[in-house]
Formats: sequence, C-alpha cells, structure tokens
Amino acid sequence: MNGIKGRRITAVPELSVLALAGGAAIVFFPLAVTAKRPLPVRPIYIANETKIQIVSMRRGIQLFILMLPLVLAAAVKAQNIYVANGGNGAIGEYGPNGSVINASLISGLNEPEEMAISGSDLFVPNYTQRINGDGTVGEYTTSGATVNASLVSGLDGPTAAGVSGSDLFVGNIFGTVGEYTTSGATVNSSLFSPGANIYGFAFSGSDVFVVCEAAGSVGEYTTSGATVKSSLISGLSAPWGIAISGNDLFVANYNTGSVGEYTTSGSAVNASLITGLNDPEQIAVSGSDLYVVNNGNGTVGEYTTSGTTVNASLISGLNSPTGIVIGPVPEPGAAALLAVGAAAYLAGRSRRQRLAPRRWGAKSGNGGDMSASTELEIVLGPIAAKMPLLRR
Repeated sequence: MNGIKGRRITAVPELSVLALAGGAAIVFFPLAVTAKRPLPVRPIYIANETKIQIVSMRRGIQLFILMLPLVLAAAVKAQNIYVANGGNGAIGEYGPNGSVINASLISGLNEPEEMAISGSDLFVPNYTQRINGDGTVGEYTTSGATVNASLVSGLDGPTAAGVSGSDLFVGNIFGTVGEYTTSGATVNSSLFSPGANIYGFAFSGSDVFVVCEAAGSVGEYTTSGATVKSSLISGLSAPWGIAISGNDLFVANYNTGSVGEYTTSGSAVNASLITGLNDPEQIAVSGSDLYVVNNGNGTVGEYTTSGTTVNASLISGLNSPTGIVIGPVPEPGAAALLAVGAAAYLAGRSRRQRLAPRRWGAKSGNGGDMSASTELEIVLGPIAAKMPLLRR
C-alpha cells in the first residue's frame, strides 16, 4: 500500500457512519490498516471503484466542494413503493413520485395481503383458502426474484405479515398470530390470539400493535406474546391498516374511509386525521408522509402525517390493492463514503503544502508519466467526471 509519509492510509471493508460538520466530512472506520511510506505523485484508487487525480494539495478544498454533490448523488437511492394487488395476484414497484417502475414486479401470487419488508426482502402472505392449510408466506427480493415462494406453509387464511429483527409474525383471519424466523423456521405457530381478522402489525421496540378488524380495536402485545393491553384503541370502524411513526399510531378505518391518529399509549390525537378515502385497507409511513391504499378505487394517496393532502391519487390503476410497504433508506456505499473522507482529508492539509501538477500517463513506474494537467478526474462507480481546477 502506498501511503503518505508520516500519515495514515486506511483500508475499510464497510462504512456505516458519515457526519458532515462545519463543511467537512468525518468518516469513522471500523477496520484500519496503517502504512507509512513516501507518497509517489500518482492517481489514488479508493475501494477499487473510485479514482481521484490530485493536481495539487492546494486544491483540496476545491476537490471537496466539487466532489460532494457527485458522491451524494451516487450514494443516495430513492425509497420505492411496493403495492400488493389482490385482484391480479401481483406486486408492483413504483417510484416515490408515483411513477411506474414495474407494475408486475412479482406475479403469480394468490390473493396477496399486507406484506412486510426487511432490508432487500419482501415477505408476502398468500391468503388462498381459509381452512385447508393452503396459505403461505413467500419471500422475494425487492428486485422481484423469488427466494422461497413457500417460506412458511400450511397456514389457514394468512392476512398480514410483519418483521421485527430476525422474527416474522403472521396473522390470520381466525385471530391467531404465529412467530417464525425470517428463514422460515417455526418459533411458535400460536404465539397469541388477539381476535379475528388480523390485518396489520406495527412494531416499537419489544412491543407489537395489532389491528383486529372484527373487534374494531388495536391491541398491544410484546413480541414474546404477552398481553400489554388487548384494547389499547377501541371503537374503530373496521380497522385494517396500521403504521407507526415515533410515538404516533396511524390507523385506517375501512368503513368510514378515514385515517385516525393516536399515541402509542392509546390516546386519540385526531380520530379523523384524513377523511374522504375510498375503502382504505393499508397504510405506510415514510418520514413525514403517509401512503394510503384505497381498495375501492385502486389508488394510493399521499398525505402528510399532519393530515394534509399531497396527492390523493399518487398511484392509480391498481387492481384491488391490499398491501403496501416502503423501501428502507439505503446506507451510502463504502466507495462513496471513502471518497468524501478522502476529499475532507485533502481539504484539511496545509495550504502551503503542494505537489506539482500531474496528469494520467503511461510510462511512470506507478502507472503514469506525470506530466502537467489542470484537470481533476473522478471515476465513481458508473459516474465519471472531469472537472477543471481553478488557478490562484
């Protein structure tokens, strides 16, 4: 490894934390390899994906300013929306603006119900039949690939799935919640029985909030199956969907076409936060936005968690939609974070310390003939850019 005399060069297999403070990037390294050798003036390769040519150390601040938007653009991906369609047995993928990515990302399902997402995996209940044990929960990737179409089988009328850590919870129409691992192993097929027609889960720490449509209530239980309060919220009108954000619960009421807001302690904040919906079945929250599945008119509407309408028909043309999940916020890739860290390091070097201008070449012992240049070349994954560096 080529290093900087008296400095540290760090090799990182995975990064998870990036802090931006005072206009500088700080990267925390879980594993480091330190080397001390003289610095040859040559291109710097980072994580085998990022190539940076430094024209002079004086240009470190320029590098940081020019590179940051490029790095962030490469690191940040959109949170896509996944919708289950009970009418045609398909799951569609849509962009956060409602654009269609793939309306049949996963097909051939049998009445898919409220699904769960964990990382890049989707867990989908297939309702099928009520009493003959034909119900399943299938596992698929968010790219549409089948992992195991019958991850959990022998179920009677599965209606909802939820994931907490490495545990998969499945509710059925008869009022039983079973616990399984995300690998499909049975932990307890009858963990607890909150009531008939279980249509949704929301998790907070070791607590799970369960919607019981028949009882018109939301109950609170531990993920170990203990009852905290079986009727935490009552008097609801055919509740189906539930979502949690901080200390607030949002519940979709099918019969009244509304979404109510409650605290996790069961107090009503606004029982009619959103009204005028068309048979709302499921609900999902992302940041300050609520996404509501309208089974009656085949749409997904977007609202703020304060109840303001953003777009009542964000997604339309759905076929009896029955479930919705939002993709998790992806972590920036290691290469992107390393690039920001490298830029911050260079920006902090003494302005008086210089290196002569260099250019990519073919004859240097280290891969270049090092003739003069006034360009900065960055290759970051699929993104490449050449940027002129300003002279004093």
